[in-house]
This record gives sequence, C-alpha cells and structure tokens, in this order.
Amino acid sequence: MNKKTPTAAELDILNILWKKEPQSVKDIHALISESKDVGYTTTLKIMQNMTAKGLVKREKKGKSHLYFSNHAREETRERLLDRFVDSAFGGSASSLVMQLLGNRKTSKEELDEIKQIIEQMQND
Repeated sequence: MNKKTPTAAELDILNILWKKEPQSVKDIHALISESKDVGYTTTLKIMQNMTAKGLVKREKKGKSHLYFSNHAREETRERLLDRFVDSAFGGSASSLVMQLLGNRKTSKEELDEIKQIIEQMQND
C-alpha cells in the first residue's frame, strides 16, 4: 500500500471524496471552484497525479472516470499528523499539545474533554 502524503490541493480533493464517493473530475472541479479559482485541467492533472501516487483509484464509467479515495480519512490524518509532529516538534506530542494550547483560546468544555481522553489513556 502506497503511503504518500497528500499535498494541500490533493487533501482538498480527498475531503470531497470522503464526504461522497465516487465522484467524477467534473463534479470535484465544480465543488472546488466554489471556493477556489482553479481550472478544470488543473483539477484533472492533480487527480491524475493522485492516481499515480496511489491516493485515489479510478474506474471507467462510460466515457468518464469515477474516482474513489484509496485510504480512509483517519489513516490519512494519522499519517499527516505523524509527519507534522516529527518535522515540526521533533516527534514530541507534548510539545505539540503545549504549543496548541498556548496559541489558542481553549474552552472549558474542550479542556474537560482533553482531561477525559488523558484519563482514558492512563487507564488502558
């Protein structure tokens, strides 16, 4: 199984596919165009590259192709997060959490949820 990390543009496409798949290039381009100024051929080229990288798979349907994500959303998120923690925080999850909590306004509810997760992890 290919473990390539998606680019930001590829992640935009994967997020569309994870919501509803399969999708054609035309459908994906229409959705991306709602928020970004990107040409159809650019979307097509990105999707061709994604197919070559193993991020998506495609099936021929009539004259067009339908695209499917090749990896689950959580698997991709884990891979992206692992890479980010390794490169930006030297592999230290605690450094990431401290930076995140220091940079953002965290609600009491979120802090309670974080505490609950920590307690569950300690009990496992």
